[in-house]
Amino acid sequence: MSLMRKYIAWALLPALIMLIPAQAEGADNAPAATEPPVIGCETAAPEDSEAASEAEAPALPLAGVKIGIDPGHQAHGNNEKETVAPNSSEKKAKVTSGTAGAATGIAEYVTNLEIAFKLRDALVSQGAEVYMTRETHDVDISNQERAKMMNEYGVDLVLRIHCDGAEKRSKHGVALYCSHSNAIAAESYRAAEAILPRLCEATGAKNNGIFSNDNYTGQNWSEVPCLMVECGFLSNPDEDRLLNDEDYQWKLAAGLTDGIIDYISARDGEQDGELEDGESNH
Repeated sequence: MSLMRKYIAWALLPALIMLIPAQAEGADNAPAATEPPVIGCETAAPEDSEAASEAEAPALPLAGVKIGIDPGHQAHGNNEKETVAPNSSEKKAKVTSGTAGAATGIAEYVTNLEIAFKLRDALVSQGAEVYMTRETHDVDISNQERAKMMNEYGVDLVLRIHCDGAEKRSKHGVALYCSHSNAIAAESYRAAEAILPRLCEATGAKNNGIFSNDNYTGQNWSEVPCLMVECGFLSNPDEDRLLNDEDYQWKLAAGLTDGIIDYISARDGEQDGELEDGESNH
């Protein structure tokens, strides 16, 4: 190494030595790396956020409500007799196979079950807990047994799904039937008043009214509000085709569901009002 280079090196050495502490000190003073800031101490985990969203969602209109569906008839009738009502000596066949479509030839028990399945799905979508007396055609369940089944379930309302028939082929439209004399007759009629307008509105069917009598075993043995829904006349070729059309069956299901929502809402509103009145009297 030349003398000049040695000199330059020695001359620069003190400056280099002085820089080392400064760099170290600068490093000590540099801001430490930090984690991303936490926004608020109550930030929820994804699972908690999802649960909170569910908690904030409004309850479905039929949440907590139990509905019974009895798809009328079955593949093979049972002509053995059973009493029409408690404390009655009158007897009828336990269950029949029903009528059939004038145009389609489809058996009523088949049509009834197809409508019942769609009604079940519509009710469940609105939060209801649904019980069905049958989900297949190959059963042997009497009308009395069907009523007792729903009594045991403690449902809020039973809908017995049927289709009508008449000698006069031009007859058409929907009707509801309820008991006249048993303990739940008045409440059954009240349910019918809420449901029938909605059913006609959804389907465009003729409103044939509400009938109150003690002719039907399924209603007479019921201890919960119970309606028989005559969805239309299979004896009418045009209405038969409608009753066996999926789109129309969904309209029936939608109308019945809307009517049930109206009935339950009015019933619960009155019960809440009675409770408030009772509390204010203390």
